Amino acid sequence: MKLENLLNKAAEIRGKVVAVASAEDEEVIEAVSEAIKRNLARFMLFGKKEAIVDLLISKGIGKDSIEIIQARNKEQAAELAVRAVHHNEASVLMKGNLPTATLLKAVLNKEYGLRTGRILSHVAIFEVPEFTKFVFITDAAMNIAPDLKQKEQIVVNAVEIAKAIDIEIPKVAALAAVEVVNPAMQASIDAASLTLMNMRGQIKDCVIDGPLALDNAISLDAARHKGIKSEVAGQADILLVPTIEVGNALYKSLVYFAKARVGAVIAGAKAPIVLTSRTDSSESKLYSLALAICSSEK
Repeated sequence: MKLENLLNKAAEIRGKVVAVASAEDEEVIEAVSEAIKRNLARFMLFGKKEAIVDLLISKGIGKDSIEIIQARNKEQAAELAVRAVHHNEASVLMKGNLPTATLLKAVLNKEYGLRTGRILSHVAIFEVPEFTKFVFITDAAMNIAPDLKQKEQIVVNAVEIAKAIDIEIPKVAALAAVEVVNPAMQASIDAASLTLMNMRGQIKDCVIDGPLALDNAISLDAARHKGIKSEVAGQADILLVPTIEVGNALYKSLVYFAKARVGAVIAGAKAPIVLTSRTDSSESKLYSLALAICSSEK
């Protein structure tokens, strides 16, 4: 499974428009340029028009597939981009050169925002060297210490993203440090509760098992060694982490130690949101756009 295939899948989806808030940023414009070259989408660029035009010219990018909309400041750029998605003028929202808090404030606006009643959560897809399948991690960036109800919604968000790239019944491993319920470890209690909720049909369109330690979630050999038998153990598609610290460390370990490729979106809103960081590679930004375009179909 290669993320390059995700780019091809996104390119087959026609008519998608990405609204970029505060697009006057060199790295953002590079990502937009590459996405246009690959026919992924058309773009609405909100921000300081003169600065955006200068960047396009400096990169030798034409204005085909691009609409530029002037905004006085970052707050207005966020509002206008979110309004474009709210009114179905765009299918995907992308963060440009502005603070995440500024964009999310617009996303959560009661008048024109993108609320659905569900929690917003971060869903990352990894292509790990020598691994035969994609691995999803959630939530490594949004929710600090989610409770059981929040974890249920985080799972639902991740399952929708996985299904959007044709993983029909995703296998979800609810991670903890052990494979048995320990009353002193809330992560193990929540994992067991989610497993039971799934068995009773409260969480649909996936198979959940937990608590599972990381090795038993992704390695069949490790699962067999521990005597763990389930549909999920050793073959998980989605890794549900108990806290943001676990997710953040696992995410960055895969990128920096394992040299994994990654794309990520914020799910749970009316449309997928691409929240790129300055530390993300241009390749990662492109994969994130492709994942958002694919998931916007659902």
